[in-house]
Amino acid sequence: MKAANPNWWIYIIEASDASLYTGITTDVERRFEEHLNCQKGAKYFNGRTPVRVVYREDGHTRSSASRRETEIKKLSRQEKKNLVTSQ
Repeated sequence: MKAANPNWWIYIIEASDASLYTGITTDVERRFEEHLNCQKGAKYFNGRTPVRVVYREDGHTRSSASRRETEIKKLSRQEKKNLVTSQ
């Protein structure tokens, strides 16, 4: 059985319309480039452009990252902005 990989990140990207996109990955820079340049990017960025990564949170397993992503996605915009500025 494969050991849990604790190297998962939660990230928030600010989009060109000032909206905030939350996701998980094992490589934040690679994932940002995928959102920016290729078909592997999220559909969320159809009609929007990723501008910059504004938040990163590391030390998660795949499972805990998914749970935390869900928690963050349920936050209001203001709560997400507070999370970003508290980092």
